[in-house]
Amino acid sequence: MSDQSFTSMAGAAASGDIPEVGVGMLGYAFMGKAHSNAFKTIPYMMYPPPAIPKMVSVSGRSETAVRDAAIRYGYSKYTTDWREQVNDPDVQLFDNGGPNDAHAEPCIAAAAAGKHILCEKPLGRTAEESKMMLDAVEKAGVKHMVAFNYRFVPAVRQIRNLIDSGALGQIYHWRAVYLQEWIMPHYNTPHIWRLDKKVAGSGSLGDLGAHIIDLAHYLVGDMTSVAAMTKTFIPERPTGDGGMAKVDVDDAFVACVEFANGAVGTFEATRFAGGHKNSNCFEINGEKGSIRFNLERMNELEVFWVGEQPKETQGFHNVLISEGYHPWWENWWPHGHIIGWEHTFIHEITHLLDAIVNDHPVGPHGATFEDGYKTAVICDAIVQSAETKRQVDIRY
Repeated sequence: MSDQSFTSMAGAAASGDIPEVGVGMLGYAFMGKAHSNAFKTIPYMMYPPPAIPKMVSVSGRSETAVRDAAIRYGYSKYTTDWREQVNDPDVQLFDNGGPNDAHAEPCIAAAAAGKHILCEKPLGRTAEESKMMLDAVEKAGVKHMVAFNYRFVPAVRQIRNLIDSGALGQIYHWRAVYLQEWIMPHYNTPHIWRLDKKVAGSGSLGDLGAHIIDLAHYLVGDMTSVAAMTKTFIPERPTGDGGMAKVDVDDAFVACVEFANGAVGTFEATRFAGGHKNSNCFEINGEKGSIRFNLERMNELEVFWVGEQPKETQGFHNVLISEGYHPWWENWWPHGHIIGWEHTFIHEITHLLDAIVNDHPVGPHGATFEDGYKTAVICDAIVQSAETKRQVDIRY
């Protein structure tokens, strides 16, 4: 690669003042770390950035832990009461990375206070709760996005671009699986909040299924009906005090759906798939070709184009999504120098900051609260179908 090519990847110098957007983060664990890493990286890698995230405040339930998080990540203030962030005039963006039962009330209050909102998935524990959140942000007129970060994998965005261009023609099939293994018996996982319906809303359905359902919405379109089955393999788990607690969420689910455009699809998610660490895989079959994606090989696509190869060599071929003209790659490295999972949050939050400071729409590429609500409707329909053992029509 030429010196000129390397120089172009450094980007041009920024001109003029770059606005700041004050951030209040609820949560400091897994997603708090991922989002904070993005806030710190955006100013020098998404260059020039649409805005510089100013890390104003972090909140959480444990004062010791949230204080340590503020020091570690670089937030100016910390609090054990998210209401302080919602009412803080220095906070323009409320980032909700808390557990699922802490999504609705803080986000609704933040909207009423005029804050833009980024909320981790699933949006609400149910469609009803999600609709309340959607109504709140629409009434307030603030920017809103659900953190379905896999929309911001360059390879996934490239698939959307190909579909929009008509390259796949009519879509016939969608099939997706999201497979993990971390609550199988040999892990001795205790009864944590993700296994408690009151806190989580659902199990593998909301934790993993929500991602592939949103991707189906993003890439194929709205769904019209679903037939599903759910399963809980371990009905009780040990608690920290030596007792046992009921697991009242699904460990796994499978579902068949029909799309408004006539395509048919399948979903499967489980946290009992031995050997699978974070296997989010989907395939789309269309009139003119097929595409396969695996998150564990997130810089690659497997592609088949109908009739474009000699019959002796027809089949899927591997495409490395790392060229400078691929989505977001102008901000990163020369082709073949791979990026990772954490970069999806950098792309996602940059997109939201641009929407905030330049008054651009969050959709269709960012998942709005409407998208989050639609995913919640599908999740509820999957539960209803499993309980009634009947196909359920989708009504938004």
